[in-house]
Amino acid sequence: MALIPKTGLAVKLKSRPRGLPKAANFEVVGVPIPEPARDEILVRNRFTRAAASLRMMISEGAERVEGVPFPALEPGDLLAEESIGEVVSAPPDSGFAPGDCVRHHLGWREFAAVPVRACELVLDGLPEVAAHLSHGWTAYAALTRGTTICPGDTVFVTSAAGAIGSMAGQIARLLGAGRVIGSTGSKEKASRLERELGYDATVLRAADPISGQLAKAAPEGLDVVIDNVGGEQLQAAIEAAKEGARILIVGALSGQLAREGSGRTAPVQLDSFPILLKKLTIRGYSADDDPDARQEWTQRFAKWLEAGSIIFPHVLVKGLDTAPEVLERVAEGRYFGTVIVEL
Repeated sequence: MALIPKTGLAVKLKSRPRGLPKAANFEVVGVPIPEPARDEILVRNRFTRAAASLRMMISEGAERVEGVPFPALEPGDLLAEESIGEVVSAPPDSGFAPGDCVRHHLGWREFAAVPVRACELVLDGLPEVAAHLSHGWTAYAALTRGTTICPGDTVFVTSAAGAIGSMAGQIARLLGAGRVIGSTGSKEKASRLERELGYDATVLRAADPISGQLAKAAPEGLDVVIDNVGGEQLQAAIEAAKEGARILIVGALSGQLAREGSGRTAPVQLDSFPILLKKLTIRGYSADDDPDARQEWTQRFAKWLEAGSIIFPHVLVKGLDTAPEVLERVAEGRYFGTVIVEL
């Protein structure tokens, strides 16, 4: 403990954003190193993930929302997000020891005192430790627990260049999908999806109507939809769906990344007739409901990486001092894949 400094850097919420979060809403500050309680582990964080879901925690009225699996934050509070760190000290009967690599949700700070029950040991198996912050397990759980992929299925993934979508298309293919289509917001990202991640086709947001683009990309219709967006893209997916298609709603980025409002509403008008006549299944899904999928995913991810069957699209940004700018860019959808800050 003598080598531990008295203070460390952390990112706090400076002010609630109006519309999309800006760098000015956050502040990097020095805070005292926490003194862990008897049931806590002191962790030196190494990597923290940056995600658009942060907006739900920090916007006005966040404390009044039920069912969102994130704690609401007030101005002055430290941010929180899934992180990977190294154990500095741990209670003798905790099952953890100094030097262990752990995953927890008290990121955006150099040092964290984490309850033992909230820490998970990260085992070897992936070529780089930051890959344990991949949202691939979310996509994997959605495609194996939330729904299933049948051989030859045509799969549509919205926000295909995001943290979940950039993994979902690859996983769907490995699970037997015959055709994989994604949506994204730029021609550059569309090119990368097809060139690097094996997407067969892409549709562009804010170009021609999504429904028309999707009809051309999937003339025989869709079997499975992994929807991270909502809005027009969900409407188009229902229109393009085959009879008996399975639609899994995993996110609502049309609301989370809306330039106005709180980011916690994503209105969409759906036509009941195609849902009824085509006997569609539409289900909201959270991977947190299937924690067993994570270990299974890590094992398969390691094998697929070793075989060269999958890649982990991500952006690694160094330095906690970059956090305000990184968070603003994440909210604006500027990155490709998962965004990770290395402390």
